[in-house]
Amino acid sequence: MKSLHIVTVAVLFLITGCAAKINNSKTETVKIAGNCDMCKTTIEEAGNMKAIAEVNWDTATKMASITYDTKKTNKSEILRRISIAGYDNEMYLAPDEAYNKLPECCMYERDSKIKMVDMPMPTTQKDTTAQQPVAVATQQQTQLQTVFDSYFKVKDALVKTDANTVAKNAATLLSALKEVKMESLGQEEHMAWMKAEKDLKMNAEHIATSKEIEHQRDHFSLLSTGMYQLIKVVKLSQTIYWQHCPMYNDGKGADWLSKENAIKNPYYGSQMLTCGKTVETIK
Repeated sequence: MKSLHIVTVAVLFLITGCAAKINNSKTETVKIAGNCDMCKTTIEEAGNMKAIAEVNWDTATKMASITYDTKKTNKSEILRRISIAGYDNEMYLAPDEAYNKLPECCMYERDSKIKMVDMPMPTTQKDTTAQQPVAVATQQQTQLQTVFDSYFKVKDALVKTDANTVAKNAATLLSALKEVKMESLGQEEHMAWMKAEKDLKMNAEHIATSKEIEHQRDHFSLLSTGMYQLIKVVKLSQTIYWQHCPMYNDGKGADWLSKENAIKNPYYGSQMLTCGKTVETIK
């Protein structure tokens, strides 16, 4: 009787497991570079999320079937995780550092044609080879410039200690962050964006949904760190200043980016407007 009970429980568990498959599911087929069964394991482990995403990669065809909960994730996020694990795919290039750490048997031949961002051009253009890099650079500069411009508006509102305007400008920043197309970025910007994207969006959202100035300032400090990492690799036409307030956060200090060398402290506003100094000039 006891054995029968154990078998019954096991069967129920299996049935429940099958029933608890991914909800709101969508399945897509994508191309992911790789060589062997070891690659298969790494790719699938990087993409899989329990009850949210499941990846099945075929070593022969280099094609993967990805099934995911459309309310909890998307194809872009799954392929981003796989690229971070070292595998180029149809949306993202793996960081060189991650690729170089792969076992020798997993070092697939990288397609040199996709080292530059692979963007389709309008069919009316004849000389796409000559025009494509210009188009990529223009789109890259436009979308990231919008992000930085929105950040500076958040900073300016904090200087004025205007929590409502801070929240409004942070909402605009969050929208700009969500509009960034990683596939339109150059390789260096691509790598920096992958590292900073999640924290940038999280901190911008915190600032946008709060009307408490101190809470906004706490997350602005974290937001500024991510923006600094990004702006260091982006070629802007203007000089930017990385500035430091030594007093904030119980003397631990905090930093921010500014378009002007004169100190206007976003962490204290009029209380200590000129507290701080420029520690780096970014050209």
